[in-house]
Amino acid sequence: MDYLIGIDVGTTSTKAVLYNTDGDIFGYANKLYPLIQENADMAEEDPNVIFQATIDALAEVTAKADQTQGKILGVSWSTQQHSLIGLDKDHQPTTNTITWADNRAEKYASQMAADGSGLALYKRTGLPTHPMGPVYKILWLKNDHPEIYKKTRYWVGLKEYLLYRYFGQLKQEYNMAATTGLFNIHQMDWDEESMKLVGITRDQLPELVDATHQLTGMNPDYAKQIGFPADTPFIMGGTDGSLSEIGLGAINNGEVAVTIGTSGAVRTFVDKPQIDPKGRIFCYPVMQGKWIIGGPVNNGGIVFRWVRDQLFAPEKVMAKELGEDPYDVLTSIAKQVPAGSDGLIFHPFLGGERAPIWDGNARASFFGLTRQHSRAHMVRAALEGIVYNLYTVELALKEATGEPTEIRAAGGFARSPLWRQMLADIFEEPVTIPEAFESGCLGAMVIAQISLGLADDLSVVNKFIGKKNTYQPDPKTFENYREIMPIYIRLGRKLQSEYSAIAEYQRKREPKE
Repeated sequence: MDYLIGIDVGTTSTKAVLYNTDGDIFGYANKLYPLIQENADMAEEDPNVIFQATIDALAEVTAKADQTQGKILGVSWSTQQHSLIGLDKDHQPTTNTITWADNRAEKYASQMAADGSGLALYKRTGLPTHPMGPVYKILWLKNDHPEIYKKTRYWVGLKEYLLYRYFGQLKQEYNMAATTGLFNIHQMDWDEESMKLVGITRDQLPELVDATHQLTGMNPDYAKQIGFPADTPFIMGGTDGSLSEIGLGAINNGEVAVTIGTSGAVRTFVDKPQIDPKGRIFCYPVMQGKWIIGGPVNNGGIVFRWVRDQLFAPEKVMAKELGEDPYDVLTSIAKQVPAGSDGLIFHPFLGGERAPIWDGNARASFFGLTRQHSRAHMVRAALEGIVYNLYTVELALKEATGEPTEIRAAGGFARSPLWRQMLADIFEEPVTIPEAFESGCLGAMVIAQISLGLADDLSVVNKFIGKKNTYQPDPKTFENYREIMPIYIRLGRKLQSEYSAIAEYQRKREPKE
């Protein structure tokens, strides 16, 4: 029996899954690490801590493989997108990993949004105007931290740094490159205007390769720590969003994937670059003839975590003492409140927002509170607010692609029947939940199958997904949502004019870096 490993390097943890070539699972590992957040706009990670997490995860699943009867054919990578790491001339980090959630480049993204140059950059690169983009992060470092900028010889993302540690090569697949704002999606090469904007040259960026490109010649010390031969190939893979889409089996035009983990997204595949005139949706190449468009949101499961820790701290402690999952407790509390939360609306922008408003200054709010509302209403309104926001992304996506043929959903939220039904009711569409485990790892494994000649194309994923459950919208419930959604949307537009003012007020009172 031979094996493949899919590894997913996410924002809060690295997960690895050991498969045989038929897609059966033989091992799983999950290694956590912290975000570094000294103020509300900061979101960094230590890349060396994450590197060790990848070694530990790979070692744990490799130990489950019987290498006396077969071998590990390859390791394929799914990795968080929009990260930035500066490297000096000796390839040592000059920064931590500045993650997608870091908002400190907001001033420069806002300036370019206001003068139209951000929209022009989007039309070349497919990256919406937002401080998540590495191009804006480099601009911020150049202007606000020139000592770091001058010391930096190379600009890479997290995956590129990790693979450099393993192989001593700086390579980046087109899919990840497109998330930087430095890559021209029409010319399929580094974008001259974007590089000029931030004052760098192409020799400061990784070499561009395909998703199926294999790296070989691993550092033997790391191979020994993991427990497989140093000639085991690593396959480039892609971004976590693209590979999660593949792992859900939403690979055909019209099939929409909704994912909610720490953050969330609504995505679909198209067969050529597709740009939104309003700049609301991203557009990135994945593989030959496959482009992914859609919108990511900052505020997914992280909102539920905030509700748990800040509004329901006593219940969290009690649940742990009783051996219960605090999230299950909160979900049961939310079930006590009717759909629409009796008119309580929550805009879930705890960490700024990406799609569809692309405003790093966005802030969360409850609206419609009365004396009749309780904490139970607040938890349900928070859960609904997450899905309302995803629905507004879907509205923008429909303008580009038309009505979806199918909606598939995954992520931590998809384990909850309440959230599954809420998604179907708010979207007013049947929602299918594939039971595939760790869709990002599965998508990475599919890329490995193609790279190693075990499969011809992405359709092989349909052999591995397994059982699917479909939730139908409840007419008695979605009438409530149909009435409240226009209020949510109109209110959001009115609040947007004040986001920058309240964000600036808050920044003045935060600790300095």
